[in-house]
Amino acid sequence: MTILVNSNTRVLVQGITGREGAFHTKAMKEYGTKIVAGVTPGKGGSTVEGVPVYDSVGEAVRKHPEINASIIFVPARFAADAVYEAIDAGIELIVVITEGIPVHETMKFVKYAKMNGVTIIGPNCPGVISPAECKLGIMPGHVFSKGRVGIISRSGTLTYEIAYAMTRAGIGQSTSIGIGGDPIPGTSFIEALELFRDDVDTDAVVLIGEIGGDMEERAAKYVVETGYEKPVVAYVAGRTAPPGKRMGHAGAIISMGVGDAQSKINAFREANIEVAELPSQIPEILRKVLKNK
Repeated sequence: MTILVNSNTRVLVQGITGREGAFHTKAMKEYGTKIVAGVTPGKGGSTVEGVPVYDSVGEAVRKHPEINASIIFVPARFAADAVYEAIDAGIELIVVITEGIPVHETMKFVKYAKMNGVTIIGPNCPGVISPAECKLGIMPGHVFSKGRVGIISRSGTLTYEIAYAMTRAGIGQSTSIGIGGDPIPGTSFIEALELFRDDVDTDAVVLIGEIGGDMEERAAKYVVETGYEKPVVAYVAGRTAPPGKRMGHAGAIISMGVGDAQSKINAFREANIEVAELPSQIPEILRKVLKNK
């Protein structure tokens, strides 16, 4: 079993005719992801990589009722409307790749999604991959391998680096979730940890955090308070970041003494979560915690 996506996932691509949408539709199809339809208003009746394009999500879902996931490559000014359209069409999982969506818009559609029982990954994220089954995102599929360790990350690039190090060390991944680098994520560390907790094919979880906010501290507290059964290891990016300066992601900013790397590292260590100083150390730590499990 995997979480969120698997070989039964049937995908709709919103914004499929744009440069990014078309490029990643091709890459996802080559990986083996089952993409059944795309949507771009005004482009209905065309095709992209053999995928039929429709003018609306509602039309696509009527023609392809098997659709259970959507990935959004729509420009930021239209992205919120695209999310609402997918929610209202009854799609269960929505991955929002788009960067630069205003925070207040994200807050509204994340709340609306939760009210309707819809899972959102992102925005500003690389997506989700269950290796050898489904890639719903923009990550390089070849760095991942099928296995029994889950990954939850705020950073796309670090996800790829750590997954590749794990793969080279012979440690595969069950599912990797890029929750995104914006201040308001559709799915938090805690929500992703809950999904992995219930997955019988995940033996351990890697948390990849970064400066800004307090999601990592909350996750550490959750692990302690719930007696989380599976080993968790962590890495935190941004140890040398200066206060008050945004570093890459909209959510990666230290402000008023909150959100620095050391506070996150301390929280993890207080929760008995081992923290790697370098991404390359993750496989060695995983071997140790899995051996002692």
